[in-house]
Amino acid sequence: MKRESYDVTGMSCAACSARVEKSVAALPGVEEVAVNLLKNSMTVSYDEGALSSADVVAAVVKAGYGASLRGGAGERREARGPAQDVALQEYLGLRTRLVASLVFALPLSYLSMGRMMGWPMPSCFLGVENALVFALTLLLLALPVAFINFKFFRVGFGALAHGSPNMDSLIALGSSAALVYGVYAIYRMAWAAGHGDVATVAHFSMDLYIESAGMILTLITLGKFFEARAKRRTSDAITRLMDLAPRTAVVERDGAEVEIPIEELERGEIAVVKSGQAIPADGVLTEGAAAVDESAITGESIPVDKVPGDRLVGATTVRGGWLKMRVTGVGEETTLARMGRLLTEAQTGKAPVQRLADKVSAVFVPAVIAIAAIAFATRLALGNPLEMALASAITVLVVACPCALGLATPTALLVGSGRASRLGILIKGPETLESAHGVQTIVLDKTGTLTTGTMAVSAVRPAEGVGERELLAAAAGVERGSEHPIAKAIVALAHERGIEPKAVESVAARAGNGVEGILDGRRIAAGTARWLAEEGVEGASGLGGEPGASVVGVALEGSLLGAFDIRDAVRPESAAAVAELKSLGLHPVLATGDNEAAASAVAAEVGIDDVRAGILPEGKVGIVEELRVAGQKVAMVGDGVNDAAALAGADLSIAMGSGADVAKEAADITVVSSDIRSVGAAIRISAQTLRIIKENLAWAFGYNVVAIPVAVAGFIVPGI
Repeated sequence: MKRESYDVTGMSCAACSARVEKSVAALPGVEEVAVNLLKNSMTVSYDEGALSSADVVAAVVKAGYGASLRGGAGERREARGPAQDVALQEYLGLRTRLVASLVFALPLSYLSMGRMMGWPMPSCFLGVENALVFALTLLLLALPVAFINFKFFRVGFGALAHGSPNMDSLIALGSSAALVYGVYAIYRMAWAAGHGDVATVAHFSMDLYIESAGMILTLITLGKFFEARAKRRTSDAITRLMDLAPRTAVVERDGAEVEIPIEELERGEIAVVKSGQAIPADGVLTEGAAAVDESAITGESIPVDKVPGDRLVGATTVRGGWLKMRVTGVGEETTLARMGRLLTEAQTGKAPVQRLADKVSAVFVPAVIAIAAIAFATRLALGNPLEMALASAITVLVVACPCALGLATPTALLVGSGRASRLGILIKGPETLESAHGVQTIVLDKTGTLTTGTMAVSAVRPAEGVGERELLAAAAGVERGSEHPIAKAIVALAHERGIEPKAVESVAARAGNGVEGILDGRRIAAGTARWLAEEGVEGASGLGGEPGASVVGVALEGSLLGAFDIRDAVRPESAAAVAELKSLGLHPVLATGDNEAAASAVAAEVGIDDVRAGILPEGKVGIVEELRVAGQKVAMVGDGVNDAAALAGADLSIAMGSGADVAKEAADITVVSSDIRSVGAAIRISAQTLRIIKENLAWAFGYNVVAIPVAVAGFIVPGI
């Protein structure tokens, strides 16, 4: 079974995506097809013995849309390629169309409404004697709007020709009918003026419909612009993820170290990575030792000490030491690429919101066209003139044009987003609002979400006869030159308390163990209890610590000076935030790449009973999927690259503002302030905004339900 991704063009609503999906699903050998309207993409799984990609493209084209197979050069190239450019071009194009349309639509609206409302207007547009000037001016203002938004006509009439009318079809029919009738009315006015028929001139000057065409097109373009802006924000997630990978690698070739482009790196090669550099690909450490920051992949806040034989992951960073590695995975084989695929599949598989206006478009549009035709035919059957029969049909089409339907969602979204933004909450798009409704379980990342993501000393435990200041000064002296987060935490505490670190000479790191140096001619060491015990420090083996904390012991010339408990500090607001989520009826789950002890300690402190520790990115995705399969509607809160795929796969995803860009791009909601208490507020605002959208759509449809019969009756019933 082959699985391929395609770019699809020409889709404008759920009726379009449904037609594309139906057309491809009907092909023999197709097992699964998923069309993503938001991303203009399609994923197809099919039997390559019965079908080819050309057949899939042909089916989409036959349905009236465009399709092209995405290049097979890998997720990384795809992420940086056309997908992002298409979203940006669509956004910029719609912005230009909207601005240009408003230049003509605003004076058009003022002239048409001003005459009826008595607003100040030039005298050349007033009175029956100036009716032709008024009408021709409206036409000259409306025609540029129609030209600027010609895409509605091309797509709408194209869909109509293929037997799949959509909202664009109704927009095209309504605005075209209004323009055609307006031109007809101008000719009738000109003829009547030449024959002295003032009554006919006055009648048609108030019955032009020209302004309706211009305003319909402008208002719908405004709605499309809001949609394109939301769509553009979703296109950068995979790009940012893949940008974590280094562009070059240093490898050993012919006995020398050579820097090569990352694309030329091959499996089996020996790569050299020094402190501060990113590991170029997945591999196994063969020589040297180093502390590796894997937070981008696992979320683990403390760099992991690596020794020969340990597995290395591409895009992680060496924070101390150096290493040689044998490359075991490049390109599509790396953990980073796999995360990119997970993110892509999760986004593709999560269907965008099927707005109520789009859901019924397959019935609504043909029904309106049929009603207009019936009105036209009935009028003729009653013996009325062709002119009035045409006006009857046009009235129905213009009244039914979905201006309110197109604006109901984006307008409410803007209001809701504005309210949320004042609270430091950014809502990505309308699908977020529907996702927030009915969430039952919320999965919380630990590092950077419930905790600060920064190591801090939680306890200073000097040995008997040793003062805290003495212990801190000695420890800060030996740790001062280290880049390790634990060392930085000790030095930071000394600085905070105004303690000057002691002068330590000949400082050397001991990978996986700690650091040592010479203080006043005596050996000082700071590191793990295991290492100090191996070095013969009495009492080191018995060093305990707070649950989930890393313990660093300090010894001078074999005598224990004391120890520090260091941990990723829990945010002060986390416990209150979890309590609020519970009050909203949500079941919190803690999922983290950290070890069991650290995870359990944080969970106990904030009030979470369900803990999943030692979880890799694939595991977080699995947890979300497991809960969804169990019938739960799942929200995911995270901040790291390792959370991106799980965020994309959840029903509702929330990223903390202090986290990685890729997490924020993949999430439906971003909490700018990083205050986790805003998560509860975001869910409440989303639910309230969704309720408003539904009310707006109800009013919009209610208008059509009432207005269309009135429009028909106004022309059909004799005497009205």
